[in-house]
Amino acid sequence: MSTDNNPFRALEKQFERLQQQLEESLEMWDIDQFGQSQAAITTMGIDLADHGETFVLTADVPGFEKDDIEIRLSGDTIHITAAREEETTDEDEEFYIKSERSRQSMSRSVRLPDPVDEDAVEARYRNGVLTVMLPKREPDSLEGQQIDIE
Repeated sequence: MSTDNNPFRALEKQFERLQQQLEESLEMWDIDQFGQSQAAITTMGIDLADHGETFVLTADVPGFEKDDIEIRLSGDTIHITAAREEETTDEDEEFYIKSERSRQSMSRSVRLPDPVDEDAVEARYRNGVLTVMLPKREPDSLEGQQIDIE
């Protein structure tokens, strides 16, 4: 018997699968034919683990610096966004046959199963992997707060 009292859990899982399928189908398209060769669409793989008193979210964010990543906790949802733009000069562009690296962004939002203590959330970024520790707390009113990466 499940102890999960969230009646929307199955629906959330279906939305997550739909998001993953959409991201996979976008990867298969040739973006150049739609006139958007300046933007690279990349997916962010995540794992969310329950370690008793803490949730640990691990996200693959390769090729970004920690200053390119923004983490926001709003209610029971964590939002991760990473964006960077490469600077190129007109001189550089004349040599390229195809260039897809000028702008890259990715984002994910994950709904957490239980409330977390916003003031105790910690994040670190090493070798392209973002790890966010989210200590659990008793439910009450939650407000969004930006989380700094060390």
